[in-house]
Amino acid sequence: MDNVTTVVVLTLTAGMAMPVGALLACIDRIHPNWLNSEIRHGIVAFGGGALLSAIALVLVPEGIESLSIPVAAACFASGGITFLALDVFLDKIKSPAGQLVAMLSDFIPEAIALGASFATGNPTANLLAAMIAIQNLPEGFNAYREMTVDGKNSGRRVIISFFAMALLGPCAGLCGYCWLSSHLYAVSCIMLFASGGILYIVFQDIAPEAKLRRRWMPAFGAVVGFLLGLIGKMLV
Repeated sequence: MDNVTTVVVLTLTAGMAMPVGALLACIDRIHPNWLNSEIRHGIVAFGGGALLSAIALVLVPEGIESLSIPVAAACFASGGITFLALDVFLDKIKSPAGQLVAMLSDFIPEAIALGASFATGNPTANLLAAMIAIQNLPEGFNAYREMTVDGKNSGRRVIISFFAMALLGPCAGLCGYCWLSSHLYAVSCIMLFASGGILYIVFQDIAPEAKLRRRWMPAFGAVVGFLLGLIGKMLV
C-alpha cells in the first residue's frame, strides 16, 4: 500500500477500537454480572494508565523536541486550563462526557502525529498505531459506561457516535501527512496542549472513578496500562 492508504487504514483501525470497547461495555450493561466490580474499575484504571503512558512516552517527548521552554510550558498549561474550563461547563449542563473528551483529546493528536510520521519516513509509525488502538479500547469501554450511566443517552446512539468518531482518525492522519508534516512546530504545540488536557482529565475523572477500598486490581490496572505504553516506547 502507498503511504496515504496506509495512514487511512491504520488510523481507522485504531479508531475502531473505540466502538469495540463500547460494545464490550454494552455487553457488561446487559449482563452486569459477567464482570465483577473490581475488574470494571480495573478497566477504568487501565485506560488511565494508557493515557498517562501516551503523555509521558509519546506526546510530551515528541512535543518538546522543537519547542522552547516558555512555549512548551504555555502550550501544556493552556491545555490544562482549557480542559478545566470545559469540565466546569460540562458540569453546569450536567453532561457526563469527561471520559469522551479524554478519549478524543488523546486520539486526534496521536493520529496527526502518525500521519506526520509516515510523511517524514519514521519507521516506527506502525507501532504508534498499535499503541493508539491499545489506548482506545479501554477508553471506549469507559466512555460508554460514563455516558449511559444515567439512562439519558441511548446505548445504540452512543455506539453509532463512536463509529462516526472513528472516522476522525483518517481525517487527522491525512491532515498530519499532507499539511502538518512540514510544520512540526505546530504538531508539537498540539501534542503538548493535548497532554495538559489529558493529565487534567486523568486526575479529575478517571483516577477517582477507579478507586475501590481494599481492592488492588484498579491500581494494578493502571500499572499494566502504563507498562504496555512503556514496552511500545522501548520497541520504538
